[in-house]
Amino acid sequence: MRHDSSANRRKGSTPKRRPPQPSPAHSSGSPRRHSGPSAAPPAGATPRRRRFRPGTRALMEIRKYQKSSDLLLRKKPFARLVREICQGFSREALRWQVYALLALQEAAESFLVMLFADANLCAIHAKRVTLFPRDVQLARRIRGVES
Repeated sequence: MRHDSSANRRKGSTPKRRPPQPSPAHSSGSPRRHSGPSAAPPAGATPRRRRFRPGTRALMEIRKYQKSSDLLLRKKPFARLVREICQGFSREALRWQVYALLALQEAAESFLVMLFADANLCAIHAKRVTLFPRDVQLARRIRGVES
């Protein structure tokens, strides 16, 4: 029977850690400085970004957007989309007031937020946390939204 170092280690056991190395004695009487977050990184090394645990960033974004009341879609692309849809109904270029576009955008965003809230309830009912397209389709069908 052969006894090598890999056979002696049981499955699942972790290797022992090295003891900490003693720090060299400083000859100067100044206190030792710690390299904390304010210290500059060593030359050639990139500074490490803060890593949040999974889900923390999402919760921060939820709180941020629930506090704010500003529009989430950009105004210019939404206005271009409205004008493009209007061209399908009329050959002449229709003109829109700024407040009419803002009112339409407010209503569209409110509709989408409520639709996603209902779709999220559908996903939770299915014991999931991920929103699938079928959740949005079910929410639209229950609401009675025409295709």
